[in-house]
Order: sequence, then structure tokens, then C-alpha cells
Amino acid sequence: MRAFWRWLTSMRTALLLLFLLAVAAIPGSLLPQRNLAPERVNQYLRDHPDLGPWLDRLWMFAVYSSPWFSAIYLLLFASLIGCLVPRLSQHLRALKAVPPDAPKRLDRLPQHADGLHHDGDPAAAAGAVAALLRKRRWRVAVREHPDGVTVAAEKGYVKETGNLLFHFSLLALLIGVAAGSWYGWEANRIVVAGPDYGFCDSIPQYDETALGARVGPEDLPPFCLQLDDFSVDYLDNGQPLDFAAKVTYTEGLNGAARQATIAVNDPLRLDGASVYLFGHGYAPIVRYTDRYGVSQTTVAAFLVDDDFLTSHGLAAFPDANVDPTGATPRADRAQTAFSCVYLPTVPDDVSLARSAHPAERNPALMCSAYQGDLGLDVGRAQSVYELDRRQLDSGALRQVGTETKLSSGQSWTLPDGSTMTFVGTRQWAALSVRQDPGKTTVLIGAVALLTGLLTSLTGRRRRVWARVVPDADGRSLISLGGLPRTEQASFAAEFAQLVSQLEENHGAPVRPAADVDDPGVHPGDARVRR
Repeated sequence: MRAFWRWLTSMRTALLLLFLLAVAAIPGSLLPQRNLAPERVNQYLRDHPDLGPWLDRLWMFAVYSSPWFSAIYLLLFASLIGCLVPRLSQHLRALKAVPPDAPKRLDRLPQHADGLHHDGDPAAAAGAVAALLRKRRWRVAVREHPDGVTVAAEKGYVKETGNLLFHFSLLALLIGVAAGSWYGWEANRIVVAGPDYGFCDSIPQYDETALGARVGPEDLPPFCLQLDDFSVDYLDNGQPLDFAAKVTYTEGLNGAARQATIAVNDPLRLDGASVYLFGHGYAPIVRYTDRYGVSQTTVAAFLVDDDFLTSHGLAAFPDANVDPTGATPRADRAQTAFSCVYLPTVPDDVSLARSAHPAERNPALMCSAYQGDLGLDVGRAQSVYELDRRQLDSGALRQVGTETKLSSGQSWTLPDGSTMTFVGTRQWAALSVRQDPGKTTVLIGAVALLTGLLTSLTGRRRRVWARVVPDADGRSLISLGGLPRTEQASFAAEFAQLVSQLEENHGAPVRPAADVDDPGVHPGDARVRR
């Protein structure tokens, strides 16, 4: 167990587990996930009857809640904690410890200088060196010895501080992501403008939902919201300038109605959720009067096809052509639907079938009529924006009217005498309701991670020692030595600058007697060896 713990808490194992976590997340990006798109999972299982069940047994459609993904995640947590806590304790002890004493031979260090002198006694000279080092933000310790005084200084612990901050921030990121995955949720809804198309915060009223592993339908906060108006400002070239969705909402069971405006990057903040705006489009209003004179009106949100809001959708009337007197039995083959394309601004060349501008400058609805069995009662899911292709292929649904262009207010009479009228349009807005309890932790962790990384890369550990001994003429001789704890080219210049400042503060250095005959060395020059 001790050997396993050593292996688990090593930095190499932490990096390996982090890599495995990234690899394990790949199936969650390539395959549909049951908590996000259950209908796509069911379709995949139908399309791959042999491979699909095996992938399902391996939790490939629920990757992030699978036992093997959770095991990697928990092992990574344990590895990081077991690796970082001892390093943090060791770093705190190092911060409190005094710098080690000077070695006996300073001339063996990568940087050293001797021959500097001070007019005072060794204690005063050591105090002057220590004061200079403290002024340059070095940690300093002065020690007295029988033969003189030593000064020990060190700097650069911020490198290890940044390293620990980086790894603790990574741990915070993992905690934030886990909290968001367990207790966060997200739901999307297309809301048509008008008081009769609002919604409340419940699972059946959303178009898409993705609940966290620890979130149930009863955990959603109670609120209701309706879209009052949606406005967009466009340039002449069709580029949007600003979006604004005016909404009315209530919080709680008996909350008062309030009004707010939702814009891009300016969501509506509610207690327990935030409402974001991420799309908009048009919902044509279509009125259909069947062969018995019964009128029905639908407001169908159309899907946007391009930047100029060319949209397509379906206006379906499954209860049309039913004799209100009951004298004629109901026929499913009399169900009616209109497959349409909406152009906010009809171009000069109508054959392009693309809008010339996203604003409604010359709107038109181009539709084809179909009658028969829409396939709504067969028990399988189908799109509300397109006709069921299987009904068309089987002949249960047939086209009864060719594509016709309608302006607002115009009507179209079908061969059976029924009529379809393009009444106008309403705006719709795509809203995303989200709650992510880990986002603050993730944000703080990301900022701290970058800070720790930059600090770790720029910090430099190094040490400097000085040995001060009395001279024969009553002054003090100073020898300096420097040792970088990591390879760094700038330490030589920093050490030379320190020696130069000592020379400026304490006068010209004295050349050692052993160096009198050195060529190029003159009395008054300091010996600086590298």
C-alpha cells in the first residue's frame, strides 16, 4: 500500500491520469449522450443494432457518469492532493527557515568575487552587506564565527509558490467542473412573442434539457416567463447591431410580475438560474379554413437557414377536415400541413429562394400543401419543422398544392376548396436557462492557474553568501559567492551588479596579494571570477 501511494502521489502519475481523463472524454464528444440528446441515442441504437448495445454496456452513451470515468477523476483528485499537500508543507517550512551558512570555499561557486574591503570591523562590514541585500529584497541571515562573520541570503521562493499555485488551481478547476456536472443544469426553449406563448420552469415545457447527475426535475427554481417583444437593429448590409428581448417574468409561486430586457452578454439573473439570449427568428402566422368552413390558426416558429434569416418550417393542422356535425366519419388522410420557406425580404430574383435582408422589408411565404396521414399517431418522435419522410415515401402523405408565394394577408385556395391565409409573423427568441454552481470556482481557478504559471516560469531561485574577515591593517575583507538553484543566464549580471554596488558604497577594492603579478590586473581592481 505504501508503494502504491508513492506511485499514485507522484507528479508523473498525476500527468498520466490527466492525459487519461482527456482521452476518456473523447467518446463523450463523438457519441450522443443520453442526458443531452436521448432521441439521438435511440436513433443510434436503431441504426447500429450490433454495435450499439455493446457501446451502451460500456457506458459510451453516458461517459461522464460512467464508473470508469469517475474512477479516473477520483484517482486524479487523490493524486493531486497527495502530491500537493506534502509539497505545500515542505514549502512553508522552507519559507520559515533561515538561509544556510556560507560554505568554506566561496571561490568554488559558479559566481564569486574577493578583494572587496570595508573600513569598519567585520560586524559593521557584514551589517552593510546585509543591509544592501535586504534593500534588494533578499532573505538575509548574519552569523558570527571565531574567524569572522558570514552573511547568507536567498531569493526566488516565488517560483515554487507559483508552481504550487498552478497545481492547486488545477485542482480547483477539477472541483468546479465536477460541481457543475453534478449540480448544474441547462435547458433551451424557443419562445414566440405574445402572452399566450410563455412558459414556466418545468421539464415538459422545454425543447431541450440537460440535468446534472445530482439534479432532479423538482430541483428547478419556480419561475414563469413570456416574451413581450423582440427588436433588432440592422445595417444596410444586413449586419445586426443590437438585440433586445423584452420579457415579463414572475419568481416563486405567488411572485409579482416584473419586466426586464435580455441582451447579448446581459442575461436575466434569477434566483437559482440565469436566462441567456442566443438566437432569434420569425414565426409565420397561418390560418387554415378546411372544407367544412372550420378555421384554425397556428403560429409556427421557423428554423433559420442563413444570416439573412431565410427560414423553413411546417404549419400542421392534424385536426382539420373533421365534420363538426359528426355526420361524416373522420378520415386521417384529410390531415393537412404546409411545408414553407419564409423570406423576410424577397430578392429581385425570386428563383434564388434566399432573403436579401434579415429585416422584414418585403416579406413572403413560399409554401407547398400536403394532405393525408401526418404520422403523428404512430408513437415515434418526429421533427416539428419538417414532414415525416417515411409518410411521404409510403404514400400516406401526398402533395396537393405546388409551391405558391404569398405576401402578408394573401390567401391560397386548395383543390378541395379549403383555404390557407398568411396572416403575418411574430418574432421568436431562443432562450437558454442555465445554472452552473461551479462557474465561480472555475473562473477563480483559471485566473490563479495563469498567475501561477507565469510566476513559476519567471521566478528564479538563487543564493548569495559573503564572508567578512579582519585585515592586517584593521579593515575588513569581503568575499562573495553566488549559486543559482536553476540554470539562468541573468544571474551573472545580477551578481556583478551586486559587487559593483558594494564597490560604490564602500570604496575601491583591495587586490589580493596573490594576484599582484597577474597581467592586466592593477591595484584597486576587484577580482571577479566566473
